[in-house]
Amino acid sequence: MIRSILVALDDTPGAVAARDHSIALARRTGAALAAATVLDWPHAMDAHEAVPPGGGAFKERRDAARARRLEEEAEAAFAACAAAAGDLGFERLRLTEAPEPALLAAGAAHDLVVIGRDSTLGLEETEHGLAPVIEALLHDGARPLLVVPPGAPPAEGGVLVGYDGSIPAMRALQLFALLGLAEGSPTKVLSLDEDAAAAARLAGEGAAFLRRHGIAAEALPVTGTHPVDALLTEAAAMPARLLVMGAYEHSGLRTLFTGSATQKLLRAAPCAVFVAH
Repeated sequence: MIRSILVALDDTPGAVAARDHSIALARRTGAALAAATVLDWPHAMDAHEAVPPGGGAFKERRDAARARRLEEEAEAAFAACAAAAGDLGFERLRLTEAPEPALLAAGAAHDLVVIGRDSTLGLEETEHGLAPVIEALLHDGARPLLVVPPGAPPAEGGVLVGYDGSIPAMRALQLFALLGLAEGSPTKVLSLDEDAAAAARLAGEGAAFLRRHGIAAEALPVTGTHPVDALLTEAAAMPARLLVMGAYEHSGLRTLFTGSATQKLLRAAPCAVFVAH
């Protein structure tokens, strides 16, 4: 079962939803919650920035203003988290490195890292609504990631698992089961292949694994060649409260986490996405 959750805080809609999702998950499971703000001193006060003659004083004033703003934003995020958590206690983490190394290091001490898909985290900007730190957390992080879209997380709904029999898919499936994230929700294992028999075999394999962990899972084989569309369509139809995926790299479903397919899925998913490498 899940024992500890790390959530990244800021004031973007996705980050607020991620915070509330984490608080609800901690309440249901009894897991400890750590909430992190990222002040990003390396970018706020760039020691390697070229400064023209006579510009030192200006840089000092500008850096001090940036530092004050980041501190104020961090305190506001902690205050909002405390208000949302109520009587649920949580650990405050004030991270001062750049977002990628800060969250990679902090995440190693927890079972799950939760982040809003549009989180800006310090001075970073999102590109088309997708936090740039997500790619680093997927490829280099030690823990699975939960990417939460803006809006209130659905209180009800099923779980949709994308499964292709790859090592990343197997790891995601196992972590999802061991962390207890099904929480009694109806669960479907979707496998897609151009060959109907292959799709049925894979979906059955994934569903059987989950059933051995006491999760009522239904196999959902799909014949086709467009995994992102199949997953998004099924997630909307269920509706799903959680989409479970491995960080795929090659063919079939494995193309989900490379290039434009990754961005399409994460931007368009109507629910939180649990992903492990």
